[in-house]
Order: sequence, then structure tokens, then C-alpha cells
Amino acid sequence: MKAFNFNKKVDLGKLFLGKEHLFLNSFIAILSVTILLLTYSLIAKIIPHKEMAKPTSGTDSVHTLQVEVLNACGKAGIGDKCVDFLRKNKLDVVQTGNYPSFDVPHTIIINRSGNIERSKYIAQLLAVDTSFIIKQYNKNYYVDASVIIGKDYKVLPFLK
Repeated sequence: MKAFNFNKKVDLGKLFLGKEHLFLNSFIAILSVTILLLTYSLIAKIIPHKEMAKPTSGTDSVHTLQVEVLNACGKAGIGDKCVDFLRKNKLDVVQTGNYPSFDVPHTIIINRSGNIERSKYIAQLLAVDTSFIIKQYNKNYYVDASVIIGKDYKVLPFLK
């Protein structure tokens, strides 16, 4: 059996830069880039994002507030009137539709983002008591709050 000679000098230029190693060098470069991207992605998920500013009564601080409006009163067109009202007040209504049930007695606001001040601001705009704010956080839900229009829609300010 032949022993390996550790004292023999190896020309690194020939070892790594030869045409016969082009595939391996390309593969190493691709793996390196992939590792860097995965590391960046992991770090981005670990470091917490800055929270958005809490809204006040001014419209400048809530112009990015995103809302979903669902009709749960059964009266056609009420959801559209609510959407118009919220948009006039500088809220971004990103989704509308019907709630699965039309038997909801009171208008409720579902806090989706975890920022209760945003839901309180919507409650203030719609003259809904804050006791009708429900906390239901969901990272996969891309709205700050859902407005469920109940059978008490006649007292809401967008109909006055």
C-alpha cells in the first residue's frame, strides 16, 4: 500500500481552477449563496419587527389601518354604506362580504392585529361601545380589524 506524502507541494491553482473542476466550483458557489440567503431569512424571522404607531383621533396616524367589513344584519347595501363611511374617514377597507349568519344583534369589531387602539378608533368612528370589541389575533390575517355589522345598524353614524 502506498503512503500519502504530506510534504509534497500542491499547486492550488491547478487543484481548484482547472476546467475539470468547473462543475464542482459552480456547485460550491451556488451552495454558498443558498446558505447566505437561508441565514438572512432566519435572522429576519428571529429579530422582531417594529410595531406600527398607535392611532389617535387624527387621520394621519391611521391612514394605513386596514379593515374588513362584513354584513351580519341581512339588509342589502348596509355594508357598502359602511365601507363608504370608513373610506371617507381615511381607513383602508380591503375586504367586504356577508357574515356567515344574519342573526348578530350588535355591531362588533374583531381586533385581528393585537393593537387594541386601532380597534378602539374604529369603535369610536362607528359609535360602537368598546365592550363589543373582541380580541382574535391571527398572524395570517392581513387586516387590523373586522367590522361585523349587526341588527343595530340603524343607530350607526353612516346612516345619519
